[in-house]
Amino acid sequence: MARIMLTPMKNTAWKVKSQLSKGRLLQATKAAVAVGISWSIAPYLPGVADNYPYYAPLGALVSMYPTLMGSVRNALQTLGSLVVGILLAVAVIVFTEPNVWTLSVAVGIGSLIAATGWFGANREYIPVTVLFVLIVGGPDADSYSIGYVVQISLGIVIGLVVNMLIFPTLTLTAVDRQLSNFRLALADHLSEITEALAENWPPERDGWASRDDALTALSSDLRAALYEADDSRKINPRSRIHRRDLKADYSDLAALEAVTFHVRDLTGVLAGAMWGTPIALELKQEFRPSVSLALDAVATVLRNWDSGNTELTAYTAAADATAFLIADLDERETSAPAASMDAAAAIAMDITRLLAALRPRLEKVPTATATA
Repeated sequence: MARIMLTPMKNTAWKVKSQLSKGRLLQATKAAVAVGISWSIAPYLPGVADNYPYYAPLGALVSMYPTLMGSVRNALQTLGSLVVGILLAVAVIVFTEPNVWTLSVAVGIGSLIAATGWFGANREYIPVTVLFVLIVGGPDADSYSIGYVVQISLGIVIGLVVNMLIFPTLTLTAVDRQLSNFRLALADHLSEITEALAENWPPERDGWASRDDALTALSSDLRAALYEADDSRKINPRSRIHRRDLKADYSDLAALEAVTFHVRDLTGVLAGAMWGTPIALELKQEFRPSVSLALDAVATVLRNWDSGNTELTAYTAAADATAFLIADLDERETSAPAASMDAAAAIAMDITRLLAALRPRLEKVPTATATA
């Protein structure tokens, strides 16, 4: 089983790396174009701004965010940081004079404002701008401030235009990839448990018993992919062509997280039955085939869902297998030890609730795969 699982993981890793390389290459190309245009135009700005052309390329880089909405947000936060920093520097010039004490106080206040997080990732521009205006600008702080803001703004505008015109990023396909990773990981996990149940007791392989963190990480990766996809389609003209129902994807995420909860729970129960940790339980030999059959059927449901199979045949088979397990429990209720009954009954309950969480999503027509 271990060898079978390694191959798709390697292929997935290669595909993700390939996608990241293409995205980074495109982003680097757009950044280079925006910087080049900004540097070419900057010297021709009127007034004092033409004295500080080197800030225009910096503005272009600031606006180079993977998504258009992120670029706009980042640009506004940067401009806000610059304005706050300039106002602090102006306060020093108007109400006192620049010296080691006033400079330190202004930078300290700027750092405190930056620590609030109101200005996002570019909040550190606040104390930096205070230093630039008071030290670099010096006696020409007013003209320096104007030129600084104007050139940064020019670069930001050019960066936003370039980002919008040259294939603005739309990360919808990443959602498909993460959904597939999540579904198949859960299916493989259940299949591995199924094989463990068929081995000599207790089984030698126990990797599945300590996979909680990996399943949680998959949930986080999917949630992050959904957030980025949602952000990437905002104000993006390509989103009118490449549409996707992200609400349905969020519903899929909720269903998979519910499945994960119950899978983790039944995993703990089985680990207790096999090795006595975290809680010592017993799962009698006569119950293991029924448990194994039900878990294998659920794994098939997840794989069918991932393949886009809209039929409920696999789901019906899983429900029947679970019903068989429950009937087996009822039949042996008088003869099985209480600990054995508790373990098998807990697993049956987890599978029942797991299937209840899956059914609403399986009955929906799957979201059309995006081509962005």
